[in-house]
Amino acid sequence: MIDFKQIFLSCKEDRVAGRYVTNEDVFPFLEASIFKNEIKQVGKSVLGEPIKLITIGGGETKILMWSQMHGNESTTTKAVLDFINFLEEPSDLQSSILKKCTIQIIPILNPDGAKAYTRINANEIDLNRDAQDRSQPESIILRQVYENFKPDFCFNLHDQRTIFNVGETNKPATVSFLAPAFNKERALSPSREKSMQLIVAMNSVLQNFIPGQVGRYDDGFNSNCVGDAFQMLNTPTILFESGHFPEDYEREKTREFIFYSLLKGVETIANNSLNNFKVSSYFEIPENGKQFLDLIIYNTKNIVTTYSEVNSLGILYKEVLKDDKVVFEPVVAEVKNLDNFYAHKTLNLLNSSDLDFVKNNNLLSTALLGN
Repeated sequence: MIDFKQIFLSCKEDRVAGRYVTNEDVFPFLEASIFKNEIKQVGKSVLGEPIKLITIGGGETKILMWSQMHGNESTTTKAVLDFINFLEEPSDLQSSILKKCTIQIIPILNPDGAKAYTRINANEIDLNRDAQDRSQPESIILRQVYENFKPDFCFNLHDQRTIFNVGETNKPATVSFLAPAFNKERALSPSREKSMQLIVAMNSVLQNFIPGQVGRYDDGFNSNCVGDAFQMLNTPTILFESGHFPEDYEREKTREFIFYSLLKGVETIANNSLNNFKVSSYFEIPENGKQFLDLIIYNTKNIVTTYSEVNSLGILYKEVLKDDKVVFEPVVAEVKNLDNFYAHKTLNLLNSSDLDFVKNNNLLSTALLGN
């Protein structure tokens, strides 16, 4: 029985934390790794930043992972570093994985976007919509690594916004998965079924820690998306989406759950135990909704004159990089139909403590200026 919690606590990389993660954080970690001789530069970004690949293990089954294809999606990068730490420490599970699997990891595919804290690259291209044209150096690098390595499985590692809930529930989608489609009909194929089985395996662990907080991402087909493109090439590919856990805007708890997912996913592959998990169980994971706001502030009418016609405001945070730190600036997003939304936090301005909280955190003035 794997003690996921204890393993995570023993291998969490404390030197890399928060939402702002760049090459400057990751490269010192890689150079200190016992696998440092297996690191190579596989190319450069638009602005000339190095893109590095680390190879771990010597087994027959090959797994390719890449993170921060979107530069401002750093949670999975942190979890990947934790996972590398796990692979450095001798244990029966570690030994089995290294013996049976070869794992290649690109910790940051889009270093320019990471540095600027943007989704896009320096040419303002979404790399996850560039799988066919491969117009960008980062897209070319990923495809070359894929073709040279010929992986048996791909892990496409991302973050998702705080807006997502699980199904129709009021639970946040703390982790979401997708077995990407390979055609417009979203049909099943052997590779897509393997993706689904692996997701079921990872979900079986996560439900012990975040019950009801795992969602299934929309599987609309787009051949320009990397996951869909690799699935079209018959490689089982899994999209990981790191989402919101209550009060965890730095995504340190979500990082933990992504680590559990990586460990369970790779362990399942190493043990060749995919068939212990049913494809049908994948469809039992609820699809994501988009019903969350970061804040709903009630009874604003007599205090906020800008929206005098409404009595409550729905607010989403905008992530802004300031002095190498990500700050969360509130922006009014909804003023009507708030009954259709859930909120990660609610405040009532008739309550003196809530009113003080709003004033002390400059929530409404910042929100109104941002609108």
